[in-house]
Amino acid sequence: MVVECIFYDGLVPTTEADEYLQIANLGGAAVDITVWNLRDVADGTPTFTFPAHILPTGARVRVYTNQEHPEWGGFSFRRGTAIWSNSPADPDVAGLFNSQGQEISRGAYPPGCPGA
Repeated sequence: MVVECIFYDGLVPTTEADEYLQIANLGGAAVDITVWNLRDVADGTPTFTFPAHILPTGARVRVYTNQEHPEWGGFSFRRGTAIWSNSPADPDVAGLFNSQGQEISRGAYPPGCPGA
């Protein structure tokens, strides 16, 4: 499981609701990510906790700032303001933590997400 990329500079004016963080299961087995969480490591907030979800091997999901896209898992921080700094020179760092609170992966930016 890895934090694959962060689309940090959303196109929705003011709120950047379309920002997202993408995680990928690059391992050889499905992973139950129920109650795993994502958060901005520097600030410790906001935190997104995954509902019941199993991520198959090779699959990717996105957690959006304030949008839901079923084709990417339907996950959202449901936050009305931007989460990720728009400065690639001073990027935020996102951490992925398992259900025991252990850090599994972290990621920053650039280079950004493919196709974003």
